Amino acid sequence: MRKAFITGTAGFIGYHLAQLLLDEGWQVAGFDGMTDYYDVALKRRRHAMLLQSPNFTTTEAMLEDTDALDAAVDAFEPDVIVHLAAQAGVRYSLDAPRAYLDANVLGTFNVMEAARRHDVDHLLMASTSSVYGANTEMPYAETDKADSQLTIYAATKKATEAMGHAYAHLWALPTTMFRFFTVYGPWGRPDMALFKFVDAILNGRPIDIYNHGEMYRDFTYVADLVRGIRLLIDAVPQRPTDPAHIKAGDSLSPVAPYRIVNIGNSEKVKLLDFVDAIEKALGRPAQRNMMEMQKGDVPATWADATLLQSLTGYRPETDIRDGIARFVAWYRDYYGK
Repeated sequence: MRKAFITGTAGFIGYHLAQLLLDEGWQVAGFDGMTDYYDVALKRRRHAMLLQSPNFTTTEAMLEDTDALDAAVDAFEPDVIVHLAAQAGVRYSLDAPRAYLDANVLGTFNVMEAARRHDVDHLLMASTSSVYGANTEMPYAETDKADSQLTIYAATKKATEAMGHAYAHLWALPTTMFRFFTVYGPWGRPDMALFKFVDAILNGRPIDIYNHGEMYRDFTYVADLVRGIRLLIDAVPQRPTDPAHIKAGDSLSPVAPYRIVNIGNSEKVKLLDFVDAIEKALGRPAQRNMMEMQKGDVPATWADATLLQSLTGYRPETDIRDGIARFVAWYRDYYGK
């Protein structure tokens, strides 16, 4: 039985990945700090469902607690580590930047140290499309320069990419970083646009639409995302023997078993079209409060997922209208609306 240690299993993406691996017969150890950045009851409900499997165990502690993390990893002896836990949210990073340094930089360092000590087969860690920052050429490719981050959240994620490369090089630790693009779906985070919009519309409140709706996002359905992660687990990067033979478009490091991979739907969706799809799924109109662009936000994101497809044969493809309808069905059921 293969063994995966996953950080952030009470979180949105971590829950879905853990459930997918459990369904495939993996043994999974979860690790989550249960922070109150959003409704902890939602996190506990996710963990409760995972705990219905005898192959799932969990530790509740912060990534910054080195002793607790080391003890959990040492007891489990994983084959692979998937590091998803982080302080998330672009806007919250304007108010609480230190939380991002503690969780995202120090916490990630602790995870990498644990992976090094156990010489795991593969370390996979979450980054974000936000690292592309002020880049304007799209779709974003992994080989694009990404040195113009616009928030401390994005900066901490770019720092973890650099740290991951150093560890891969120094310790021959196979490492894959994946950059996520606006993930949505059932059991989603209450601070994300889809959740906030659905909640507001059903409760008769207006929704804030930034930059007067002139924004674009590459929305990625969560089941597609975790399928991509699952397939990348087996796409273990190797240190190249001849860097000159690295294929064009491959982000494989010339000196380390390290690669960056976008996971996105490869479709740029206008924010107003996103709102239209939500209104259709709910069967009622939104009260639209048009706003200026918020500090730290970017007008567009759009993934080039060619590398993911070449490595795994897979490409996310859920249509935004189908994904929104599934989220709305979950939301109505969970909250009794």
